[in-house]
Amino acid sequence: AVVSDLATLPPLELFHHVSQFLFMEARFQDTHDYDGWEALWTDDAIYWVPANGHDTDPEHQMSILYDNRSRISIRIKQLKTGRHHTQTPRSELARTLSNIELMDVRGDEVDVIANAVIFEDNMRGETLWASRNSYTLRLDAGLLKLVRKKVGLVNNHKPIYTLSFLV
Repeated sequence: AVVSDLATLPPLELFHHVSQFLFMEARFQDTHDYDGWEALWTDDAIYWVPANGHDTDPEHQMSILYDNRSRISIRIKQLKTGRHHTQTPRSELARTLSNIELMDVRGDEVDVIANAVIFEDNMRGETLWASRNSYTLRLDAGLLKLVRKKVGLVNNHKPIYTLSFLV
């Protein structure tokens, strides 16, 4: 839905718009709609999956992913080639988002946190991934877009399987 100003929306209406946006992003990820998912990002976007804790500095410490907008585009192009052997055949994915909270609204941006559980089924077997996510969303031409997404995998302090899908 097209929105004109985040700060003036009634809280329940803002929550509804944000929740619907996050659910749409999850659907794009689960259905491997790479073009749809990529279109959700702003030009100055950051997509971050920390390693070894949740309060690390991605500029100075290792991350599972730390992509700017250009790298997000490259990652999507790679996924679309069909040459990722860990995704042949593609994982079947189903994620559930919960505990969505609006943390701060600043003009045309809103900070959001949510929990996610991702069920992955592939040739390796079944895997459950749990995360605490934080998002910054920005109103762009009346539509919400992802400015920043941090996926804090609950078990990121341990060795994990290769993440060859969108988390």
